[in-house]
Amino acid sequence: MIGRRSAVRHRTLRPVVWVGLGGGLLAAAALLQAQPADDPLGERTGGDATVYATGRNAFSFPLATLEDDERTRFAVGNSFFRRNWVEAPASTTARDGLGPHFIARSCGGCHVQDGRGAPPDFRAGLQPRHEPLVGLLIRLSVPGVGAHGGVVPDPVYGDQFNNAAIPGVRPEGRVAMHWTPVHGRFADGTRYTLRQPHYRLTDLGYGPTAPDLMLSPRVAPQLAGVGLLEAIPAAEIERNAAEQAAQPGPIKGQPNRVWDDYAQQMMLGRLGWKANVATLAHQTAGAFLGDIGITSRHHPEQTCTPAQKDCLAAPHGGRAEAPGGPALEIDDRTLADVVFYQATLAPAARRQAQDPQVLRGQRLFAQAQCATCHRPSYVTAAPPFPGFSSPKVVGQRIWPYTDLLLHDMGPALADGRPDFAANGRQWKTPPLWGVGLLRDVNGHQRLLHDGRANGVLEAVLWHGGEAEASRQQVLQWSAADRAALVAFVESL
Repeated sequence: MIGRRSAVRHRTLRPVVWVGLGGGLLAAAALLQAQPADDPLGERTGGDATVYATGRNAFSFPLATLEDDERTRFAVGNSFFRRNWVEAPASTTARDGLGPHFIARSCGGCHVQDGRGAPPDFRAGLQPRHEPLVGLLIRLSVPGVGAHGGVVPDPVYGDQFNNAAIPGVRPEGRVAMHWTPVHGRFADGTRYTLRQPHYRLTDLGYGPTAPDLMLSPRVAPQLAGVGLLEAIPAAEIERNAAEQAAQPGPIKGQPNRVWDDYAQQMMLGRLGWKANVATLAHQTAGAFLGDIGITSRHHPEQTCTPAQKDCLAAPHGGRAEAPGGPALEIDDRTLADVVFYQATLAPAARRQAQDPQVLRGQRLFAQAQCATCHRPSYVTAAPPFPGFSSPKVVGQRIWPYTDLLLHDMGPALADGRPDFAANGRQWKTPPLWGVGLLRDVNGHQRLLHDGRANGVLEAVLWHGGEAEASRQQVLQWSAADRAALVAFVESL
């Protein structure tokens, strides 16, 4: 798995040498909460499960704690994650059933190298342009409260816009987008320009959308460490909300409560840009259906709406697991292997954690209250996802830098689209681990829910709402302080 531009090392082969900390380093470490004595700077982002990896494949290695049989299962799940699905009928039932509507032919089509998607990089201007979206999708809904308190889909186009289709079926349409500039300056006079994205659905295949349609663009997030996020105790996430509520100031994160198809109950949301998914199993089955058009036990029917007659008439792939039952295009075992693969992708160790500029940035990160929402660390417990019971994931000190709560991020980032308990101005605090490896893995550094920010500093400058005071602090900082903050975040 190691490519030409990648490197990985395991602690059993090349252990990290821990050096003594001077008073300055101890003071910096004290700014972050709950550090274990043997890892004061959080260099082992996944505890014993951490891999020491850089380069193109940095997000694609299994947890270092996996046994040989688990690594075999990881490889099986990897194959179904990366390889393209084909249209039905096909000579094989193992990978047929693509579509009828889809946005990608494989999971890896959006999560390239298990990394992050990005929006089309059009120049700023008022004229919309079209380009196939890769690693970015458009969520749809109309006002109202749907099943289990979720969204109400558009009656014609459902809850996700799919711009591709198999032969004989019309694509739902295309997405036109353009950017407009947003200018500003720091207190020292340095000017900056952000780019505000604008989206519009065009060439609609089945007639107009609902007049009150709400749409929300979402880039595919990186996957390394996602299984460890699922192993964070729900009580710790609830505690984050309680502690923020008890403190003065505007930062008041809220948990989302969402329906989980596997548990068949409401659960604490922790995945997705609005914490609108509780478990990786639910997320994976939903993505197979919505993104690739692959049915499974909990999603046995395609998402074709009544207006999409050609979609409804399209052939199905797979086979029935029981006589008279629906033909499932991915069986339970294969789906569980794909879930296992994602759940056991390891976070890469921090880099340059003891660099003086990075330590300075760490102090500034805490000073600006960034660590309130981007909580540095947790101790994992038993994860809820199926088919993964390795005890070595339990009791690990991990360093994801997130509270997994919803926060009002202000009008500039608002999508106006509620999702369960999340309102149209709220977004989940994204984990920061691995941000500094995006350029190596995906060749870009597009951040935030729609990839509008080109790098860490731009992401900070888009913050508003509960984070407006933090943004104002950064605007007052010198160029050296801004560079130190970026260096710290990119070391995670």
